[in-house]
Amino acid sequence: MELRPSFLRPDLHLFAYVGNTADGTLTVVDLVKLSPIATIPVGAGPSGIRAHPTRKEIWGLSSAGGYAWVLDAPSNRIVARIPVGALPYALDFSPDGSRAYVAASGSNSIVEIDCATRAILARGRAGRRPWIARATPDGKLLTVSNRDDSTLSILDANSLATRGVVAVAPDPEQIAILPDSAKAFVTSGTQSEISVVDLKRNALLANLELDGTPDALILKPDGGELYVPSSDAHGLLIVNTEANEVDDFLLLGMSPTAATLTGDAQTLYVSDSGAGHIVPVAINVRQVARPISVGESPGTSQLTPGGDILVVVNDASDELAVIRAKTSSLITLIPVGSRPRDLAIKVF
Repeated sequence: MELRPSFLRPDLHLFAYVGNTADGTLTVVDLVKLSPIATIPVGAGPSGIRAHPTRKEIWGLSSAGGYAWVLDAPSNRIVARIPVGALPYALDFSPDGSRAYVAASGSNSIVEIDCATRAILARGRAGRRPWIARATPDGKLLTVSNRDDSTLSILDANSLATRGVVAVAPDPEQIAILPDSAKAFVTSGTQSEISVVDLKRNALLANLELDGTPDALILKPDGGELYVPSSDAHGLLIVNTEANEVDDFLLLGMSPTAATLTGDAQTLYVSDSGAGHIVPVAINVRQVARPISVGESPGTSQLTPGGDILVVVNDASDELAVIRAKTSSLITLIPVGSRPRDLAIKVF
């Protein structure tokens, strides 16, 4: 059985990369042949897995090992391990792909890496237990959520010098930044709140009260709306990013925890981990479609370039679900490693 998306030339490969947290491996899946082709040891606690935007590489972290690793996609070989500090969980790239940023939660530090040479360009300090580092779309700033002192650090993206520190809602985790780099939205990991931060003035604009703890942030490409799945609220909260207020709520199911938006911003695919479903939402008309059964505890998902295929990590059943987006139908389930979590997709 083969599945060749409409955009994919015969000379191109389309692979998915799944980080398996329980066995410290990366499963490489050929999304044309619909089968796993390699299992690569990457180190204990793989996380932060990202496809490099310009290089034929997959980057990730070993949280337990305290290093970033780099996979060469054509050869499926680990070509670098870069020490970054204790307990790194998330990785981000500069908009041009020249640099990578890692927050090391166990050493309260931020590391800037040259993606070409893999040399460490700078080390900076954030608050206590920095969780995620996110570069602004203009490439000028780096924002860091600090779990243990409930702040957002704002750093210079080149030097990692501190530009400002803003108090936010308790236990901040995820960050979404508007396309004009003017505002950041920061989730609380323990409270039903999202903080809105003015990145030009380094000031808190608002703490938005929600109906449940936010599990993810998905920003509309034009920056006008923010979609927030919440398992506590059993639904999807929709934030108006200009007015800094919750505009709408859609009841979806048992435990919506993650989501992926199509490139045209028409459909949001929400993972309901409790029900084992993907719930398609026609976002402009706020219409919920028939759920797609995919397996046990679906979480992270991504669309392939062109939007033909949706792939979903099933955490509890150790599978990758492959869905035909146009018909919202499950094509197949592909076995991966133990307790899969993170996902990246690469065309090369």
